[in-house]
Amino acid sequence: MTEFKIVDVILPVCLPDERTVQSVKRLLKQSYPVNRIYIINTDKGMFPRELETLSERVHITHIRPEQFDHGGTRHQGAMMSHAEFLIYMTQDALPVNEKLVENLMAAFQDERVGAAYARQLPSGDSGSIERFTRTFNYPPESRVKSEADLPELGIKTYFCSNACAAYRKAVYMSLGGFESRTIFNEDMIMAGRIVQSGFKIAYTAEAQVIHSHHDGCFKLFKRNFDLAVSQVEHPEIFEGIRSETEGIRLVKLTAAYLLKAGKPWEIIPLILQSGSKYAGYRLGQNYRRLPGWLVLRCTLNPGYWKREERK
Repeated sequence: MTEFKIVDVILPVCLPDERTVQSVKRLLKQSYPVNRIYIINTDKGMFPRELETLSERVHITHIRPEQFDHGGTRHQGAMMSHAEFLIYMTQDALPVNEKLVENLMAAFQDERVGAAYARQLPSGDSGSIERFTRTFNYPPESRVKSEADLPELGIKTYFCSNACAAYRKAVYMSLGGFESRTIFNEDMIMAGRIVQSGFKIAYTAEAQVIHSHHDGCFKLFKRNFDLAVSQVEHPEIFEGIRSETEGIRLVKLTAAYLLKAGKPWEIIPLILQSGSKYAGYRLGQNYRRLPGWLVLRCTLNPGYWKREERK
């Protein structure tokens, strides 16, 4: 007889829609039972009533938008839970089938695995560039990563995505949980600490969610600005590990893929998107030299800067 560990799902939402409702329904029907789903909502006025009546296993907390923080809000969910394992998801990630939790939990049979993250598949309306990017970042082969992989993988050793990721709570708590105040990238910061503490990160390709982006150049610029800020603010994790090398490799491989697929015209938007990412990343690396008004124009998270004075 299978021994099930207690697993809770923590789901921060803002303006949840029908896709979010479908995701919660699928989580409630998993082959590996979910104990509770903690939804932390930042916009009560637009909250679907169906979520409030789906199941007694769904627990909803409303907070003000200005209270939201990428790390702090997720840690708030961890403090609500008494489970042995925590699964974090985003509201736009849709489980492919009822085996998502089962496949994620299989990774924890290795006692040294502190976190496991799912494969993200592109949605049906994704373009060629996004489809290739998803395959690049989330290949069909699973892999367990440890500190020994740093020379080969570099920053990808710390890669982990809270679009769908599970954490062994004992390890999570021993490392202090997610940062109470972080602009972005709370998942990789935690993954870095897990690896540096001698534990492992499992990429579990059998666990799958549909999750992809359709961002324009300006949003890509802002996202990468915030990404760089998070890395600068956590040198204990990212100092000495270059991110640009992996980005350049992705651009080259994507361009080669587009040529092979007979879509050379799509190299133009690839160049524009890649340039936007690079410009945002470089500015983010030097955010301390920028005036406050410019930082607010460059970030996706103005609330982060407004909550406290920053030099």
